[in-house]
Amino acid sequence: MDKIKIMNLEVFCNHGVFKEENVLGQKFLISATLHLSTRKAGITDSPEITVDYASVCKFIDEYMRVNTFNLIESVAEHLTMALFAHFSPLREIDLEIKKPWAPIGLPLDYVSVEINRKWHTVYVALGSNMGDKLSFLENAIAAIRNDVSCRLVKISDFIITEPYGPVEQDDFLNGALMIETLYTPAELLAFLQRLENEANRTREIHWGPRTLDLDILLYDDLVMDTENLVIPHPEMHKRDFVLKPLCQIAPNAVHPLYHSRIRDMVENI
Repeated sequence: MDKIKIMNLEVFCNHGVFKEENVLGQKFLISATLHLSTRKAGITDSPEITVDYASVCKFIDEYMRVNTFNLIESVAEHLTMALFAHFSPLREIDLEIKKPWAPIGLPLDYVSVEINRKWHTVYVALGSNMGDKLSFLENAIAAIRNDVSCRLVKISDFIITEPYGPVEQDDFLNGALMIETLYTPAELLAFLQRLENEANRTREIHWGPRTLDLDILLYDDLVMDTENLVIPHPEMHKRDFVLKPLCQIAPNAVHPLYHSRIRDMVENI
């Protein structure tokens, strides 16, 4: 991935815990490494298909001056999110905010906060077998599309499948999504569970009927196992109602544990 670097952009603005910092203001230095593809712009010499670093600098300057935060950690987080939202070609951002006049009562060059944020590729399974199944799935997709921390990339067709498990219930409507997200795995899980709750999802019966089921299948090539979240999804390789829609949108995605393409997993299920 190519990079555009902005080093020590000077902005005078009002951020800090102390009232004087918010009222009087102080100097901040912002450095940003912007990860994106510059190849097409470089070959064609077309300014309109790259990210204009002058526009980025002006955006940072205005954002820093218009908004006020207590913590430079918050400045970094919110500014990075705003840059992603405003400059769509950006894939990853390294951002450092320096505070050379930090009021600590001791001599120092500066205090700084440095963060890295990027878009992650995630595959999500979705299903419903209660009420208006199609509406539950479409509402969830709309909520994901409208969330500033998500980009909806691909949607599979919906398929009708028999219920999984011993509980007698209606057939499911199942599908899969490819999204890009700025959320961490835990944050994405919380977001998807909130959508389930808004659809009145209950968890009284294991493998029971549900209005909305949203499962993280793959998150980049991450392998993780925590009390609340396991990635890759531990049951996905056994379930044709997961693999078939996933294969439609990502046949060559590779399971990071079994090192198999999704298309091969469908054939071998």
